[in-house]
Amino acid sequence: MSHLENLLEFLRIPSVSANPDHKADVERAARWLEAKLAGLGFAAEVIPTPGHPIVYAEKMVSPSAPTVLIYGHYDVQPPDPLELWHTPPFEPVVRDGRIYARGASDDKGQVYAHIAAVENLGDGLGVNVKFLIEGEEEVSSVHLEPFVRANRERLQADVLLISDGSMYAPGVPSLEYGLRGLVYMEVRLEGAARDLHSGTYGGAAPNPVHAAAWMIARLKGEDGRVLVPGFYDAVRPLSEAERENFASLPFDAAAFARSIGADALPGEPGWGALERTWVRPTLDVNGIWGGYQGEGSKTVIPAKAGFKFSMRLVPDQDPHAIREAVTAYLHRILPEGYRMNVLYHGTGKPVVTDLESAPMRAAARALEQTWGRKPVFTRAGGSIPVVADFQELLGMPIVLLGMGLNDDNLHSPNEKFDLECFEKGIQASENLLRLLAQG
Repeated sequence: MSHLENLLEFLRIPSVSANPDHKADVERAARWLEAKLAGLGFAAEVIPTPGHPIVYAEKMVSPSAPTVLIYGHYDVQPPDPLELWHTPPFEPVVRDGRIYARGASDDKGQVYAHIAAVENLGDGLGVNVKFLIEGEEEVSSVHLEPFVRANRERLQADVLLISDGSMYAPGVPSLEYGLRGLVYMEVRLEGAARDLHSGTYGGAAPNPVHAAAWMIARLKGEDGRVLVPGFYDAVRPLSEAERENFASLPFDAAAFARSIGADALPGEPGWGALERTWVRPTLDVNGIWGGYQGEGSKTVIPAKAGFKFSMRLVPDQDPHAIREAVTAYLHRILPEGYRMNVLYHGTGKPVVTDLESAPMRAAARALEQTWGRKPVFTRAGGSIPVVADFQELLGMPIVLLGMGLNDDNLHSPNEKFDLECFEKGIQASENLLRLLAQG
């Protein structure tokens, strides 16, 4: 089978880690990877965890050769809403030079590009390769950190290679050297013991939807700055060199707004759109619920309401300190007459990698060989929480080599992966493994 055919087969497995109904499918995806890597001469195994399994495989060509640890994930986001997909999410199709399927870019396509590169190199593989591919990245990687902590000696390598991101623009290869951290929280509010008639009780009874709206409005100011006391205290200043680098990148704010169907790009004053998405902390409401949602009218005061929100953090913000500060602030701004329950859905530390490390320089050369132009250096607005765990526990240089594009519809309907990105990703991985073998 060709690399594309193998990837399409991999994409047909609905490995949705967040949905218990797909537990067997997640296991099936892990077994698929195990079989594929074993067929390439790797010592491969599926390692159970209290949640979804981890796939670990290694191929040691020489004790004196450099060792590369490649991380990725085989689980995918839920495909909902299904009605917005042009084709079924787990029936991959190739159309107009693109692969459409859930997981095509995030992260099955990018993981498989490295597997394909190793297969292409065959006996010419000059480095030891270890794969660590998890099944819980989309549900906060809750069981990976204990595994890494318990297997630090087994996972030792000269470089950690991760492809779970995007290039700066089509045809513009890039290396990311920073990721934002994450704190995700949920607020559940209760007023009366039951839903109430808005005529009989309106004006006297508490309305949790109103309380949710009031609280959300007090989390951020109209200028986009977060209002939680101390939120910005630990933020590492951006160097002038970095600001100059970002300013030199080709970026059209109006075109960016059009690309997402927006009329404007509101945000924190004094910072450009790239800076606001890469190096400034944020707070965004991700969902709000409460009250009657059906057709027509229902004059009701709901008994319950709630909202979820996430914060993206930057060096040197500590996610646990931020979570505690936000929790205390929520209790301060809770209106009288309501009961509140605060839930925590995940944290991740921000990461900055070493631009001058030997593996990073090799990666830059590999991308230049592949694309015929020097890569640009960027940060990413997203989070990969396990990268901070790797950095802390393993202490090896990290290379973030994104192969996708910003318009790949990650976490959205009609996720795609350009064939050019897939093919160039394989070439870039091959080139990098060759360069690392040369030392």
